[in-house]
Amino acid sequence: MKRILGYCWLAILVLGMSGLSAAQDTTTTSTGESAKSDMKDAGHDTKRAAKKTGHAVKKTSKKVVHKGAKKTRRGAQKAEDKTAPPQ
Repeated sequence: MKRILGYCWLAILVLGMSGLSAAQDTTTTSTGESAKSDMKDAGHDTKRAAKKTGHAVKKTSKKVVHKGAKKTRRGAQKAEDKTAPPQ
């Protein structure tokens, strides 16, 4: 049983590798142009990712600052209530 399973895995591996090599041969037309466009695409993707990250950091920082200010106001109000002279 183990031997049959091993042969099946070997057959799948060989067929998969032959399919990959056939797919690689047909996709490349001109190495100079495809490399240039790949580099441009990578640059655009990096720019987009950096902008998204920057916007997320800005939003998160703003939320943190506002939450801290809110807690500070609450704490100041509690302290004022505790130290106010009785009326």
